[in-house]
Amino acid sequence: MKDASQDTAARLAGRSVDLVSFDELKAKLDVAAKEKRPLRIKYGADPSAPDIHLGHVVGLNKLREFQEQGHVIVFLIGDFTGMIGDPSGRSQTRKPLTREQVQENAKSYQKQVFKILDPALTEIRFNSEWCSPMKFEDVIRLSAHVTVAQMLARDDFAKRYGANQPISLVEFMYPLIQAYDSVVLKADVELGGTDQLFNMLLGRELQKVFGQIPQVVMTLPLLEGLDGVNKMSKSLGNYIGVTETPKDVFGKVMSVSDELMWRYFSLVLCMPENEIEGLRQAVQSGQRHPRDVKDELARRVVAKFHGQQAGEEQSAEFARVFSKKELPSDIPVLKIEGAGVTLIEALVKSGLADSNSEARRLIQQGAVEVAGQKIADPKARPEMPDGTVIRCGKRGFAKVVRA
Repeated sequence: MKDASQDTAARLAGRSVDLVSFDELKAKLDVAAKEKRPLRIKYGADPSAPDIHLGHVVGLNKLREFQEQGHVIVFLIGDFTGMIGDPSGRSQTRKPLTREQVQENAKSYQKQVFKILDPALTEIRFNSEWCSPMKFEDVIRLSAHVTVAQMLARDDFAKRYGANQPISLVEFMYPLIQAYDSVVLKADVELGGTDQLFNMLLGRELQKVFGQIPQVVMTLPLLEGLDGVNKMSKSLGNYIGVTETPKDVFGKVMSVSDELMWRYFSLVLCMPENEIEGLRQAVQSGQRHPRDVKDELARRVVAKFHGQQAGEEQSAEFARVFSKKELPSDIPVLKIEGAGVTLIEALVKSGLADSNSEARRLIQQGAVEVAGQKIADPKARPEMPDGTVIRCGKRGFAKVVRA
């Protein structure tokens, strides 16, 4: 293990929102260094949503920092809870997953997280390993260690209880399961979003019951999505996926607001705060244009997942299309036979829209042009001779080829 200095602990605690506690983290690092053993850093993942986006990268970056100090990441996939379904709060409609679905999602996770994490210092675990064999009497004994008062200390439970809204016993079991995972894994540190604070603190309490030194709890900021308001989420459509094409990643980052881009420099790229402040001052003084700084951000984000060359190529392509008003070099082809198609059909067939309803909405919003002319009528059947270019939004293009 590397030297567990005060500076090392401070760097590992950097950018955290909640930390319980710094002194405990420093003590654990000291012991690990003296005993020449790695700490076990727990990070839980939802098996129903294996698509990793930049919001997840905030946590993965911190996990990588621990690995760079020689510590082991226990990447825990909650397949047990995933296979029985989640009835709680806003997840009421979440359906149970099959073992096959969980395994497939786990493969997807590994493909994506190892873009950041070191496989040699990562354990992939499933909580069905210890939860599935448990008997009902085991569950009762485990439940005896937690009181209803402790559960009602969770903010959303307290609000629902105060409003006379029902709370099922199964919902109480979910934090208990997450806490028991920490006991089984003998976690030294658990990382998660700020919305996981209660569950992780419960893990500390349960570890004490089982005679373990309680884990350090660290929460990290929630990254706002492309809308600049809500946290990045696939369900809200405001996300940037790490496996999206370099073109899509670059274009989406360029759509981030000038105010928000500084958080992307900090949380996604982990740029030192003094460098970020230098860029901010250069923009405020007029020495640099915000668009140029955002281009740097987009290039570096693309490079993080697709390599530096991809970042440079997308920067040049973006400038060519949007600054010089030229067409992209790789426009998808839309083959049309016979008399033609409606504009809605053209958008769906070309992949510019996923469905008729989305195509209709895009047209009504004025986001669609045919041969440079904006069309706002969803019923339109415009003439589209060979070579006609359809543009949808800022980044979507298709060229008509007559069969």
